[in-house]
Amino acid sequence: MPNSKKHDSGASEGARRATEDASESSVGPGGGRWSCKRKVSVVLELLRGADLESTSRKHRVTMATLTDWRDRFLAAGEVSLKSREVDVEDEEKRRLKSAVATVSVDNELLREKISRLEAGRPFPWGKSKP
Repeated sequence: MPNSKKHDSGASEGARRATEDASESSVGPGGGRWSCKRKVSVVLELLRGADLESTSRKHRVTMATLTDWRDRFLAAGEVSLKSREVDVEDEEKRRLKSAVATVSVDNELLREKISRLEAGRPFPWGKSKP
């Protein structure tokens, strides 16, 4: 039984170290929460080719956390680029819809004018041009 006690104490010590590491991983070197600027600088460091494991140790952040930050950073950038493309497409759609609306109104007025001419009815005062 003494071996099992030794094993348990080692396990609890390992768990304690893991807990300490986890609590340190959520804070920066100076303590406290990570600001957006600090996260971006670490993510950019990774994107420039820094090793994930060494960056994790350097900043005392788990590799999973760094990977999550990097993935969210890249996803947000992709969404931003897509929204710009959508804005350009939406502007073109608005312009074309406006042109179609103008042509539709002109067509309707011309149809009305044709029907009045064919019926021999006079145009309303002020609407017809001499």
